[in-house]
Amino acid sequence: MTELNGIAASPGIAIGTVYLYRDDIPRIPRYRISQDQLEAERLRLDEAVARAGSDIEAIQSENGSDLEGDERTILDSHLLMLRDPSFLDSLKNRMEQELLNIEWILARTVKEMMNKLATAGDAYLRERTSDILDVAKRILNHLLDRSRPELADLDEEVVLVTHDLMPSDAVAMNKRMVQAIAMDAGGKTSHTAILARSFEIPAVLGLETISRTLSGGEKIIVDGNHGVVIIDPDAATLQRYARLQGEWQEHEVQLMRLNALPAETADGKLISLKGNIEVPEEVEGVGNHGADGIGLYRSEFLFLGTAQLPSEEQQYRAYYRVLEAMAGKPVTIRTLDVGGDKVSEQIRARDEKNPILGWRAIRVCLSEVEVFRTQLRALLRASVHGRLRIMFPMISGVMELTRAMEIFEEVRQELRDQGVPFDEEIPVGIMIEVPSAALTTDILAKKVDFFSIGTNDLIQYTVAVDRGNERVAYLYEPFHPGVLRLIKIVIDSAHAEGISVAMCGEMAGDPVASMVLLGLGLDEFSMSSAGIPEVKRIIRSVSMAEAEELAGNVMEMRSSAEIDREVRTYMQERFSLF
Repeated sequence: MTELNGIAASPGIAIGTVYLYRDDIPRIPRYRISQDQLEAERLRLDEAVARAGSDIEAIQSENGSDLEGDERTILDSHLLMLRDPSFLDSLKNRMEQELLNIEWILARTVKEMMNKLATAGDAYLRERTSDILDVAKRILNHLLDRSRPELADLDEEVVLVTHDLMPSDAVAMNKRMVQAIAMDAGGKTSHTAILARSFEIPAVLGLETISRTLSGGEKIIVDGNHGVVIIDPDAATLQRYARLQGEWQEHEVQLMRLNALPAETADGKLISLKGNIEVPEEVEGVGNHGADGIGLYRSEFLFLGTAQLPSEEQQYRAYYRVLEAMAGKPVTIRTLDVGGDKVSEQIRARDEKNPILGWRAIRVCLSEVEVFRTQLRALLRASVHGRLRIMFPMISGVMELTRAMEIFEEVRQELRDQGVPFDEEIPVGIMIEVPSAALTTDILAKKVDFFSIGTNDLIQYTVAVDRGNERVAYLYEPFHPGVLRLIKIVIDSAHAEGISVAMCGEMAGDPVASMVLLGLGLDEFSMSSAGIPEVKRIIRSVSMAEAEELAGNVMEMRSSAEIDREVRTYMQERFSLF
C-alpha cells in the first residue's frame, strides 16, 4: 500500500480502478525547408489549425445544452487562441526566418511561452499553461496525422490518472464514468480543478509522479477532502474509506438541502455568505452552492499573462458578464491588485528587495493613474447591469484612501459630462489587510461603505511571516491573539459607524474558525464557493449567544496554540467536521 499527498482540488472520496490516460506530446521532427516549401508549410499550418478548431466545435455540438458556463467559456477561449492572427503570423514569420518545419517552430514557440508562464509568481498565471498546451497539442496532432485518445468513449467507471488533463479533454470526457481524478500537475486554480469542482468529481492534483508510478488497473482511493491518494489499499484501509465515503455522501446530501435556506442563526441573526472568484468561469459554482453573491472578484486575472493591458472595453465586457450572470445578487469587484507575487508584464516594479512590502495593489493604481482610471470607467459603465460594489485593496491609511476616492470621483464626473449612464449609488469599500489600517478603522470607517478583511495578508503582516517560506510557515497562525484582536477592532469600529464588515481571506472559509468569527460580530463570510454549505450548516446550528460565548473565551486566552486546541476540539465535538 502506498499513500501519496497532493493538493485537495475538488472535495469527495472515490474508490475505484485506475485508468491511466497518456496524451504526451509526440516526438517532434526537425528538418530544414527551402524557400520553395514555405507556402506548403503555411498551408499545412492553416489546415491543422482549422481542423483543431473543428474538433472543439464538435465537442461543443455533441455536448450542446449540457455544457455549463465554465465549460463553454474554456472552449470558447481555445477557439479564440486558434483564431488569433498575431499568434499564427508569429509562427509563420519565425518559420520564414529560420527555415525549419512548422511542427518544430510551433513546439519550440509553445515551450518558450510555457516556460515564461511557469516562472510567474502568480498561481493563476502559471496554471494557464494547460490552455496553451491543449491548443498546441491539437494542432500538432493534425500536423503529424496522429489520433488523440478519446475520454468521451469511457464505458465503465474508473479513476482517471494522468500527468496533466487538458481542459478540453475534461469537458469532452464521459463524466458519468469518471469517479475521481488524480494528476501529477495542476493546482487549486487550474482549469482542471475548476472543472472538477463544477462536475463534482473528487480530485487530487499536484502529485508530481503518480502517472509514472502506475500502469493501469490498480485499486485506488482518492480523498479530495484531504489531498490524499492511496494505491493498492489493504483491507482495513478499504473498509475505513468505504465508511468515510458513505458518511461524506450523506453529509453532502444534507448540505445541499440548505442551498435555498438563509444563513440565519438559531436566534434569528442573518449572515451573508458569498463566493470568491478568480475567473468568470467560477460564477456558476457560486450559484450552485447557494451563495448570496460574490464577495471578492479578483479583477487582476485580466492583467496577467497578456502582452498588452486590457482595454476599457475588454474590462467592461468581463465585468458586465459576471454582473449579468449573478442576476441581481451583489458582486464586489476588487480593483487591480498586482505586484508582490502577482506579476503583470505591463506593470512591473524593477529589482524590488521585498516585493510583498513594495509597489503593489493600490500603490500601483495611484502611481499608474491612467490604468486605474480605465478600470474605474469600465467598472462604472458595467454597474448598470447589476448590483456592483467596488473595493480598493491594501489601503494602509487615510491618505491613500482619500486619493483613491478623488480619482474615483473624477471618473464619475467625466462619465456624467459624457452622458454615460452608471449607478450613482455604488457602494465603495476597502480591504483591511495591513495592521496600520486595522488600527485606524475608526477613521477609515467614516469614509467608506464597507470593510472586507483580507486575512491572508493581515496575518502575514501582523506576525511578520512570509507564508511562502517553509522555514517560518509554522508561525503563520490565524488564531494568533494579535490577529484576533485586530479583527475585533475592525468589526467594532465599522459597527460604530454603521457599516458592515466582510472577510474574504482563507480564514472565512475555514469551518473551524466560523463560530469564533460569528461571535466576534462578522457580518459577511466570503470564500471558495464549495465551502459555503458547510459554513452555512454551522451558522444555522448555533445561536449568537453561543458564538459570542466561545469568542469571548478565546479572547481571554494567551497563545495561538491554546486557542487553536480549544476551538478545534469544540468544533469537532459539536459539528463532526470532515
